[in-house]
Amino acid sequence: MKNIILTLLICVLSVAAKAQFGYNYSQYEFGLSAGINKAKTDFRIPKTGYAAMASFTYNYTPFINYIAELQVGGVKADSLSVIPGSALTFTNDYTTVSFRAQLQMGEIMDYSQSQFANFLKNIYVSGGVGVIYTDLKIYDSGFLSGESKGSNVFIPVKLGYEFKFFNSFNEPRMKLDFGYQRNLIMSDAFDGISYGSNKDSFSQFVIGLKFALGGETSYRKSITY
Repeated sequence: MKNIILTLLICVLSVAAKAQFGYNYSQYEFGLSAGINKAKTDFRIPKTGYAAMASFTYNYTPFINYIAELQVGGVKADSLSVIPGSALTFTNDYTTVSFRAQLQMGEIMDYSQSQFANFLKNIYVSGGVGVIYTDLKIYDSGFLSGESKGSNVFIPVKLGYEFKFFNSFNEPRMKLDFGYQRNLIMSDAFDGISYGSNKDSFSQFVIGLKFALGGETSYRKSITY
């Protein structure tokens, strides 16, 4: 009888240890990010623009993430490529609301036997859909010549790497995110000029922090190496 009780106790402690050390993660996160924007439009010379983002993430697993994001920023460029020597420029201040699904390599690879694989597990790809609200201004020789506001559907596609920082229970509590994002706008008039068959877009280099909010649950394998 004592042996049976001891065996059951060991099993319970083993399950508890598994649930606590290295397997637990938070299902909800809040994030803040900043980005540098570059336009890809009918204007030949993109200028540096900036963006700020706030996000809420639901972690289906530590490596499958669903992200709702609010973003504000600006895109600008000089020299209209279809009119050589043109003095036209544009700026577009925008707000976006978007949803992305994100897959990290840790979901589909075994990183438990290799330090190099453990490094690769945090690489991710992400894609989704959103709406971009725009405030477009066209300038001619430095003077405002037109302004319009509107909205369009856009497709955000992102590739990046997520550094995870763990607490004393080996639970990821904070993440440092580096990414490159391409925002494909379903319009050729984002810069105020409709020319050719290619739609406008802009790219972003993004850095951000995410903070665990709670909703603790366990993963099927240890999140740490």
